[in-house]
Parts: sequence; C-alpha cells; structure tokens
Amino acid sequence: MWIADSAWAKEVDRRSSEEYGVPAIVLMERAGLAVFGAVKELLPEGGKVSVVCGPGNNGGDGHVVARLCHESGYQVECISTASAGGMSPECSQQMLQAEAQGVRPIFHGDPRWSRRLQCLLQSDLIVDAVLGIGAKGEVRGPAREAIEAMNRSGVPVLSVDVPSGIDADTGQELGESVWAVSTVTFGMPKPFLFQGTGLEHAGHWTVADIGIPSDLLATPTTAKLICPMRTLGSIPERLQSSHKGSNGHVLVVAGSDAMRGAAVLCAKAAFRSGAGMVTVASIAPVLDAVMSQVPEACLLPLEATEGAMSRSSVERIVADQHRYSAAVFGPGLTHGEAVRETLASIWSRWETPSCIDADALNALACGVPLPPCACILTPHPGEMSRIVGTSVDEIQSDRFAAVTSAVRQTGMTVLLKGAYSILGSPHEPLSVNTTGNPGMASAGMGDVLSGVTAALLGQGLAPVDAGLCAMYWHGYAGDICAERLAPIGFTASDVADALPLARAKLTSCAGSSPRSYS
Repeated sequence: MWIADSAWAKEVDRRSSEEYGVPAIVLMERAGLAVFGAVKELLPEGGKVSVVCGPGNNGGDGHVVARLCHESGYQVECISTASAGGMSPECSQQMLQAEAQGVRPIFHGDPRWSRRLQCLLQSDLIVDAVLGIGAKGEVRGPAREAIEAMNRSGVPVLSVDVPSGIDADTGQELGESVWAVSTVTFGMPKPFLFQGTGLEHAGHWTVADIGIPSDLLATPTTAKLICPMRTLGSIPERLQSSHKGSNGHVLVVAGSDAMRGAAVLCAKAAFRSGAGMVTVASIAPVLDAVMSQVPEACLLPLEATEGAMSRSSVERIVADQHRYSAAVFGPGLTHGEAVRETLASIWSRWETPSCIDADALNALACGVPLPPCACILTPHPGEMSRIVGTSVDEIQSDRFAAVTSAVRQTGMTVLLKGAYSILGSPHEPLSVNTTGNPGMASAGMGDVLSGVTAALLGQGLAPVDAGLCAMYWHGYAGDICAERLAPIGFTASDVADALPLARAKLTSCAGSSPRSYS
C-alpha cells in the first residue's frame, strides 16, 4: 500500500473527478459513510455524537457523518467553525442535505457557539472534521478554539482523515491539535501516521476505501507500507539437504567490558533467525558471557585495551573474512579512539556483506569510511542524528526525509529504528514497517535486530531485502511477546527467543498479513 503526502492525495482527488468521473461529492459521501462505520463501532448502542466541522471538504465529510448519525437514531449536535456563508461549495451542499434531514449546525458567530463548545463534555463521542490534510501553518481563530474544546472535554474523539492541527506530511503539531482515540483516513495512509505528534494523536487508525480508482491507488509514490507477500517471500527456505555451512556463517564483532550482553543478544538472534554458524569476535569477558548463554557460538578472542577491542584485533578479524558470509559490527563496542582506529583498518579491507550498528555507526559519524561492500545501516534516532548532522528532534520531526538524506549521503541501505521503522535504499521507495509495539522500547532490541539482519544477509539476501524482512520479522516476534507475556516488561532476550515461532507463523500465513488495514 502506497503512502500519499498531501500533494498527491489532493491530486488523486482531482484526477478521480476529472479523469475517472468520480465526483468529489461522491467521494465525500463515501468518506462520511466510512467514518459513520467507525462511529457505530465505538458507540454500538447509540448515544450522543457531537460533530465539529470546518469550512472545507473535511467539514463536508463531517456533515455527512452528522446526517447519517441522525438518520440512524443517534442524538446529534453539529458545530461549525465556519460562518454560515463561509464554506466550500461541496461542504455547503452536504450541510444543506444534513439540515434538510433535521441536523441544524451552529455556526461560528452564533451567540450559542462558545457555549456549545463548552458543552462538548456532555457527548459520548466527538467527530473531529475541522481541518484536513491541507492544513499548514499555526492553527488560529475558531479552529483552535474548537480543537482546544475537544481536547478539554475528555470525551473520545474520532478524527476524519487527519487529527485537526496535525501537518499531514510531517506529523508535526500546528500549534494545537486534536488527540484522537481513532482516525479514519481515506484511500492511502499519510506520513503523519508514522512520525511526529501525529503518530500519537492519530490513535488507532484505519485506511478506508472510498472508491478512489485502483489505478491511482497503485501509482508509486516515494514510500509504502511493507508488503507482507514480499517479506514472507524473502525468508530463506531450509532445504532438506542443507547443513550448517550452507545456512550462513555470521561474524559478530561486538561487546566490551561494560556491555557484554550486546554480543550475546546479537549472536542468539542470528542463531534464532536460522544462521548455520555464528562466530563472536570480542575480548575475553564478553566471550565468557557468550559461552555461558550461547554455547553454540564459535569464539574469536581479541586483545583488550581499556575494556574494548584493541588495534591488534585487525589482522585476526580480516585474515579469515572469507570464512564468513555476513558480519555485524558495532553492538556494545564503545566508541573510543582505539575502537574507531580498529574499525577503520578492518573496513578498509573488508569485503563481506555487513550490518553496521550502534558504536560502529558512531565511528562512521566520526569520519571512519564504510567498508567497500554491501552494507545495511541500522541507526536509532540518536545515531541517525550524528550520521546526517542534525538534531534528534529534527530527525523525529520528519523521519522520511531523514532516511532519504542518510541513503543519499552513504549510498547504503538505511533502516531507521523506532515506532514504524523506515527502510530506505538507493533507487528504491521508502518502506514503513507495520509490526512491533511500545513494549519493544527497551535495551537490547536493536542488538537482536542486527542479529536477524546479519543472518539474512548471510543467507544471500540483498541488504534491502534483508532489512525489510528483518524489521518485519523482529517486530512480529515482539508482537508475539506482547500477546503471550504482557504488553510491557518483556525483554530483548524474550524477543530473540520468539523469533522461531514468529518465523513459523509468518511462513504459515501464505501471503496474508498478521495486521490488515481496512
């Protein structure tokens, strides 16, 4: 499913009408029907619904919802931030139809208007149809008053297309925005669902089919949701005749005195993801930890300097690189000068496909050149900020732009971790992950992801396919933990242990997604 920014969404609406003969008023009616369906799910036994409408087409959708609620026996109140004559033609037409059915809106300027906003707290549900995807700049005037009243009411809010006051492209708040429990967006998902304040304020979201022609929905954009079919098809099959040597040999260069568990988690995840062999290259205390928890791993002892690998490690690692089909560099290495110099020496001669993570990314940000081989970078927002030279706030304010910038800057596949992880690769659209949950916001989850990624690289997947498969699979393993253990409190070790079950469930889906969007 392609993701539409506001410009493309508007263009789709225009072309639907002008090229495919689907009038805007028909799309508006179908949008209202979709939102009304969500109203019925939230209030199946009826109740009082307050619909707060703006002057544009988003407000027109709201008037459709108000009419349909009234016709179905809900107690309905409609409040408009527009003046009686200040609506778009389509919005005015829908308002007149609702009025003819008995829904009489209270317009801004009516003496009752402010009082009715204060009484929103008497509603069972509020439908937010004030501002749509075209909203830019700080929200002011009646729209802001209405947004503040909705938030102040404490009543659940259902937003139409986008929570009012959220920039549909960046997800940033335009001064004040609605905090919805649910959002129904139309045709295609929008970027605000995956970043910025919009990620939180959208609540539970769905994408409704309102009859936009399929040709337009299938037109490629710059970003899309992960296709489960492609993901499932990327998971390597285990042949009957296979042996450990044919299922990938992963080298894990990770760990230090202070962070021994990073190597453990990475090695465990690589095995749990199907790697035939895993070798951990690290200092003695780290290898002791690995051997106590992942006895299947092979060990490559490295000399230590101040609790981390020393410069003498270079030849030990590079000399046998032909033995490995993939590598992970970074988890728990620390980012001291000795580590940076060691990585620089190794990478100048490194030819094996690699996952670059954690402290190896910090080395990159300090000027250490990447190895001249296929790589996937797996930064969290802090590491990404150092790579592209901007603040974490700037990264989080437009994650799509951040990934695009990092891909352009490095020439490599980049996986930005977080809620709705985003993958970018040269000459490919961005891909947004749909698995995972807030319980995964804890230490070690990135180490597990790097192990999964390296296992897939080691079994012959290109970096872009390894990244797509790894973040979907890793997130799905986290979803299994949230379901079977608890939403909060499961650990990275739990997620690593859930990887085989996640794989089994994914491969049994036969192309259907564990999550669907209607």
